[in-house]
Amino acid sequence: MIIIGVYNIKGGVGKTASAVNLGYLSAKAGKRTVVWDLDPQAAASYYFRIKPKVKGSKKLLKGRRDLDSVIKGTDYENLDLLPADFSYRNMDLKIGEAKNPTRMLLKLLSPLSENYDVLFLDCPPSISLVSENIFRAADALIIPTIPTTLSMRTLEQLLDFIDGHALLDTPVWPFFTLADRRKNMHREIMSMDMDKRATPLTSVIPYASDVEKMGNYRMPIGEYAPRSPAYRAYEALWSELQNRLSTP
Repeated sequence: MIIIGVYNIKGGVGKTASAVNLGYLSAKAGKRTVVWDLDPQAAASYYFRIKPKVKGSKKLLKGRRDLDSVIKGTDYENLDLLPADFSYRNMDLKIGEAKNPTRMLLKLLSPLSENYDVLFLDCPPSISLVSENIFRAADALIIPTIPTTLSMRTLEQLLDFIDGHALLDTPVWPFFTLADRRKNMHREIMSMDMDKRATPLTSVIPYASDVEKMGNYRMPIGEYAPRSPAYRAYEALWSELQNRLSTP
């Protein structure tokens, strides 16, 4: 099973939209796919029309409950969801009580490899013990990044953290989201060389109302705007991801 962490320290960068649409495209490609909504705000669960749980992470982290028992089916073939849990806001504290806290998520996820080909982690926007678990569990981190000065600074901070914790074995693949080529700053930043510790993806997700409408339709873009530039951009991103993940 390939584990892809969709991560950024910043919120509002299109992280959940990317996890949902990439999960949808993975399932359409015939891969048994699951998305884990790790954010207590539960946006991915909302998009998939699945209610978040009120509590339960304590039992999961203590091994009293398997992830299989809380997985929900979505409206789409080959695509399941691990819904958000409001108690995830306390996950750092629970993980910190474990004997091997930096590898707790990997231990939880291992049994899923029998039933799934691809797992997307929709990660909360923070640097924490949960983040370190995600970095160690993921086969790759994809980083939705708005082409602005502050977003690029945040990317450097993330790379510094990963570097400082000897986690560079996990590939870091940023890609631009909410990109508006009408803005000089966006064009300038997208033309600049990125930090050499990261290997950027070339696909760019445009700033588009079709992405914002996910909240209205509560479904992936391909279900209501399959010909839109935004959906085609996600198709290109998924194709690029597949190529990278299939190359040693």
